[in-house]
This record gives sequence, structure tokens and C-alpha cells, in this order.
Amino acid sequence: MTIDRTWVFETLGIRDINPGLHDGLEAHELGDAPCVDSLTPIDGSHLASVRCASVADYERMMATAQGAFETWRMMPAPQRGLIVREVGEALREKKAALGALVTLEMGKILSEGEGEVQEMIDICDFAVGLSRQLYGLTMHSERPQHRMYEQWHPLGNIGIITAFNFPVAVWAWNAMIAAVCGDVMVWKPSHKTPLTAVAVQNIVAEVCARHKLRGVFNMIVAADHGVGEAMTGDRRLPLISATGSCSMGRKVGSRVAERLGRSLLELGGNNAIIVMDDADLDMAARAILFGAVGTAGQRCTSTRRVFMHKKIAKELRDGLVKAYASVRIGDPLDRNTLMGPLVDETAIDAMMAALELARTEGGEILCGGRRIERPGYYVEPTIVAAHRNMSVWREETFAPILYLFEVESYEEAIAMHNEVDQGLSSSIFTLNMRTAERFLSHAGSDCGIANVNIGTSGAEIGGAFGGEKDTGGGRESGSDSWKIYMRRQTNTINWSTDLPLAQGVEFEI
Repeated sequence: MTIDRTWVFETLGIRDINPGLHDGLEAHELGDAPCVDSLTPIDGSHLASVRCASVADYERMMATAQGAFETWRMMPAPQRGLIVREVGEALREKKAALGALVTLEMGKILSEGEGEVQEMIDICDFAVGLSRQLYGLTMHSERPQHRMYEQWHPLGNIGIITAFNFPVAVWAWNAMIAAVCGDVMVWKPSHKTPLTAVAVQNIVAEVCARHKLRGVFNMIVAADHGVGEAMTGDRRLPLISATGSCSMGRKVGSRVAERLGRSLLELGGNNAIIVMDDADLDMAARAILFGAVGTAGQRCTSTRRVFMHKKIAKELRDGLVKAYASVRIGDPLDRNTLMGPLVDETAIDAMMAALELARTEGGEILCGGRRIERPGYYVEPTIVAAHRNMSVWREETFAPILYLFEVESYEEAIAMHNEVDQGLSSSIFTLNMRTAERFLSHAGSDCGIANVNIGTSGAEIGGAFGGEKDTGGGRESGSDSWKIYMRRQTNTINWSTDLPLAQGVEFEI
């Protein structure tokens, strides 16, 4: 199957690949700014050049965004929800083309590209319902004829920094919920996937234009660190939501903390599955395969470690090696493909360096481990028989490398599971209720996500998404994660004719 790139561009309104386009700054205002090239990892060819914006452009955009906030925050939340609903409908209409563009620019297979767009649609639906559920609390005052309650107000301008592996969905997690909360957004997408950001911005801008709104959803493409540093240091952005590596998160978090701002950090994962001797091995093998090979191992929730009980270790190991041999690697635009390319040459270099270190430390490569010689950035998914004294498995490599460990007991497995610095997603396969509950208990998985009899990858938008330790502690998407995008205010109303003080304090002249 081939995708007509011209059809994709025309369907998504990408006619003049000129701007670091955003709603708060017209394209022609950018002048002779540098461009960033969008290359497809499918064959390394050039898709488009996207013009970048400077710090001065960012300042002009922020002025527009601040003005938009004054209007947007006063619109009733259910009316803001109607705008978000229209965004979701617009995404539905262009799901096929936008999913194909995600595949073209990032390299994930078509079903995953379309799934990412569906995730955006789902979070729009979630946010529409949320727009009528921004609840506060009412509590009893200790003072007679007083009423106390809490309410939530829009926080302001929200900075959103996203990574290449989910070039549009993670933006939507933040932006759609923040929008119904009354915030306006400033989005800085990855320089590796600017074209999908332009396409999404075009879709959202058309919706906003129908309602004569400008500056609510803003996007800025930058070629260097200047704009990112301006955002993280900008007191006009009380919250920075950043997705990326742990090292990036430390820089963002410390810079935002210097000005006492808020950070919502979604950083690296080093996710593991424990497979007990009573597990359904067929289910476990299928979950491991998708978790480790899906998106070519470039998800923050990708499965990177498996702890196998010794009684079933050989059977599971042999089954995985056989399954890896059948993975169809190639053009992600072909619906028969199961694994597409890595995002670029740097990703291949990182994978090969990790495998060399694994060999040096005594790991045994059971299958894969090589680059596939063809245009683009293709590799073989790799399984490594590992041991506890190796260091390489303690760090995240954004590639399809799976480390297998044989363990004697659940206690040994959970100890090794929790030894790494990252704490995003985790899973156990067992049919024993007690073992499952131990894994989910206070003394079990130390991750933000813990699953039983499903894999580490593929979170639903209804549950809050995020992790602990070096993963950053942030929570996005469902549950009560909307609160990070708002400020809480406690109100006390005295409807008596007296002025009593709390705690019985007396202060009379």
C-alpha cells in the first residue's frame, strides 16, 4: 500500500510549508527565519521544510495569548467544552490523513498512527464531559453563620513541550483538558516531527476561526534551545508540561522551580513484566511482543525488561525468540508491517551502543541486534539474556531491546523490578490472586502504572497517566489530573452580624 503524500498534505491544509505556524502569530510575520527539515524515517527522504520562530516571535505570540486568556477564561466551561467537541469532530473527519502523516513523519505503523489520532479524539470526548464536572467542595465552618467552599479557577497560559514518539496525542492530553479548564496553550513540538504539529494546528485554527477566537491554541516550532529556555523561564507560563528524557526533565524542572512555577513532567520509562510460573504464557508472550516491538520500542511505556520464573523461563524464552523471527519489519505504510523504522540515525547509534555494552557486560544476544541495510532507519528487534550485575538494563534505550532475566521467586523479581531509577509502567502475569494483589500493594510495584495480565503499553485516557521517581511524578489525561491546570481557591462567606475569629481567638478593642 502506498500513501499519496500530496493527498495527505492537501487534506490537512498543508499548502505553504512556511510557518512555525501558530494561532497567535501570522506566518508572514516570521520573516526570514531558519527552517527545520522534516524527514521521513521510512526512507530518509525529505517531506518538507518548516520555518521556525525566534524568541522575538515567541514574545509577540505570548502577548496575543495573554489577551486571549482574558476572554477565554470568562467563557462558561460548558461553552469551552463545545469548542473542544468541534475540535474532536474535525479530527474525526481527517483521522485517516492525519494518521498517515504521523506514520510518514514519525515512522510508527499505520494502525498506530491512526490510533494516536483516535487518542486525541477520545481525550476531546473526555474533556467535553469534564467541562461540566469541574467540581469544588463545600465544607462546614466552625464559626456560626459562615459558609466555606473551594472553587477552581483557570491557571493561565500553559506551556506544552512534546516529544517525537507521540507527536500529537500527548499535546491533546494536555491541551484539551486545559482548554475546558479555561487556560490557553503554548505548544512547542519536537523539532523531529514539526509537520504533524502544523497539521493539527491547522485543524484547530479552523475551528477557532469559526468562533472568532485567536490565541487560545498556540504553536511554535523552534530550531534551537532559545524558545524552550524562554518558555521554561517565563513567569507568564505558570505551568510547563514537558514530555521527554529524564535528562531533559531535570533541566526543565530545575529551571521552572527557580521561578516557583509548576512542572508536569512525563519522562523516561524502564518498564518491566514479571511472568510467574502460573501465568498464561500465551497471553504473556503476546503482551511482551507488542510492548517491546510496538512503535519499534519507542514508547515511554515500551517493555524493556522481563523477569521470568525459572520454571517457565525456557518455554517463554524459546517462544519469544520464535515470535521475534516472525515480526514483519518494513514500510509502516504497508498494513502488513508490524514494526517500522526508528526515528533517525541517532536512534540507531544509541541502540548499537547499548548492545555493545550488553555484550561487554556478559549479556547474550538471543536474536536480532543488527541494522537492516535498506533506505531508512530499520533494525532487528533484539532479545538479550541478561543478569543482575549488568548496568546497561538500568538505563532506558529508546529502541526495541528486551532484556530477559530468570528468577527464583516473586520476591527476587519485584526487588529487581524496583531497582531502576525510572518508575512509569509495570505488569505481572499470574493467575494467583494473592500474587497479583501483592504486586499492586504498597510493597509491590513502585510505578505510576501497575497492570495484571496485560502489558505495560497501551494506556487508556480514562486513567491518569504518569510515573514516579525519575519519570517525573506528573499525571496527565484522566481521573482528577485536570486539577494541575487550575488554581484552587478557598472561600469563606460570613452572613452573620458578628465577626468571630477561628480557633476561638479573641481580639477586641
